[in-house]
Amino acid sequence: MSRWGDPEEWARLVTPEGCPICTRGGPTHVIAELEVSWLTMGDEPGPLPGSCALFLRRHAVELHEMEPDEAAAYMRDIQRVSRAVKEATGAVKMNYEIHGNTIPHLHTHVFPRYPGDPFEARPIDPRQPPHTTVIAGHAAVKRRIISALQGS
Repeated sequence: MSRWGDPEEWARLVTPEGCPICTRGGPTHVIAELEVSWLTMGDEPGPLPGSCALFLRRHAVELHEMEPDEAAAYMRDIQRVSRAVKEATGAVKMNYEIHGNTIPHLHTHVFPRYPGDPFEARPIDPRQPPHTTVIAGHAAVKRRIISALQGS
């Protein structure tokens, strides 16, 4: 069952007081604080080298909940992250996903794409375990992304 299948639980989660991101004071594994968001990248690699997520610092669930200036700033943050990830990884394409189905706090997943990656010609499955080469290079990719953000 989805989280919104339980109306009472969903109503609690969509408030700042019930949001796990807000009650914790922010997401875990923050590697950068940008204009209106936090960039996160865990100690364990995501499904592809350079996978990361950008969380709005203020509580919102949907894009339409942002004021125009805040939405423009969030897009600038996404662009800055996209540029840094591409520079750090050499990805040929960037994919962006906004869901919030399990954590109803506005965030965008950023997935760099590569020729021959395990998801070529299909959607990314973040539950698929990363390949051993992704695991081995994760720390270096993370350092390059942080460095690219500092230079932007």
